[in-house]
Amino acid sequence: MVQEVQKDNLFTFSYFCSCFANFLLFFCFYLLMPVLALYLKEAFNSTETMVGAILSCYTIACLLIRPFSGFLVDTFARKPLYLFSMFFFVLIFAGYPLATSVLMFAVLRVLHGLSFGMVTIAGNTIVIDIMPSSRRGEGLGYYGLSNNFAMATGPMIGMYLLEHYNDYNIIFYISFAFSALGLFIASRIKTKPHDKVEKQPISLDRFILLNGIPAGVNTLMIAVPYGITTSYIALYALELYSDKNVGLFYTFMAVGIALSRIFSGKQVDRGHITRIITIGMVMATLAYGLLALVKMVPSSCGSLSHYMFYSVALLIGLGYGSIFPALNSLFVGLAPNNKRGTANSTYLTSWDIGVGVGLMLGGVVGGMASFSIVFFIGAILDLISLTFFMAYTAGHFHRNQIKS
Repeated sequence: MVQEVQKDNLFTFSYFCSCFANFLLFFCFYLLMPVLALYLKEAFNSTETMVGAILSCYTIACLLIRPFSGFLVDTFARKPLYLFSMFFFVLIFAGYPLATSVLMFAVLRVLHGLSFGMVTIAGNTIVIDIMPSSRRGEGLGYYGLSNNFAMATGPMIGMYLLEHYNDYNIIFYISFAFSALGLFIASRIKTKPHDKVEKQPISLDRFILLNGIPAGVNTLMIAVPYGITTSYIALYALELYSDKNVGLFYTFMAVGIALSRIFSGKQVDRGHITRIITIGMVMATLAYGLLALVKMVPSSCGSLSHYMFYSVALLIGLGYGSIFPALNSLFVGLAPNNKRGTANSTYLTSWDIGVGVGLMLGGVVGGMASFSIVFFIGAILDLISLTFFMAYTAGHFHRNQIKS
């Protein structure tokens, strides 16, 4: 009995450390997000095209390292790899103030993207390792909530610091300090001994979870409208209301995500993974359909338009907040223990590709037509994903699920 209590306390402590370290990791990431474009233009007199190219280096590097991250996490001891990659993630923050050219800054962004791609895979896999399988859905839900809380606070604090101190180096050093704290907290996590992995021939399934490809297709499609939202909702608001201040939209999204985690994780742990994903996709499809229709509301009904706009944000949060932990659990449920890293890598790679497609699609279609059409396309993609999930992916999961 005493040993069980000690074991439960150890899990609680390690899980708390994982969530807090993950929050600090993403907080530092989001702290820089709204200020980097401004920094590049002011410090190096960069054009918009050059700024876009440099900032995209981070995403491309992160995407390229994902499959290899899964392989490494499944091959070597996970905690040392996690701490090693986080150490480099922390170190690069201190390098930004020292960059004296655009090229040097671009190299730092590439290195930062590589370390971020590795540390997120390793951290996510460690959380799955330390959690009892009976609480995996709930645990992943709250772990993911730390990302969302960072997304809700990081950009706001970053802009506050810039407005009040007008010194980018202060923001870089604060990012370095908080990420270093995250590294220290991560070092306190207690993990199980890593099972010795027998040498296996290099093959495609060491980098991609082949059983997870159908779910990867679903993930990619639903990530496209999400990527459009995070990058272009301010421009859509400008198109609608001549006002690009959409902080309240993100607040309602964050509230929706937080509310969804209260019930969705527990339902996943009760075995309702596919049901929760289906419900989440229905809400997401409806939300983007309504978002596209906001522009059709007559100008004389301004209050209705605003209520609709912010209600959609809440609905997007509820939908995607339900989908995130359930999809993550679905990928892990299709993989043996020695391929959990590969499962997480496949999940996050699919998500990253979808978000990247959303960035390109939103820019092209939004520039040629209107963002109302962009969000309508997002609704169609969510509907296609929902149909494919119900017709094939859900059944594929139930047939191939590995009980852990």
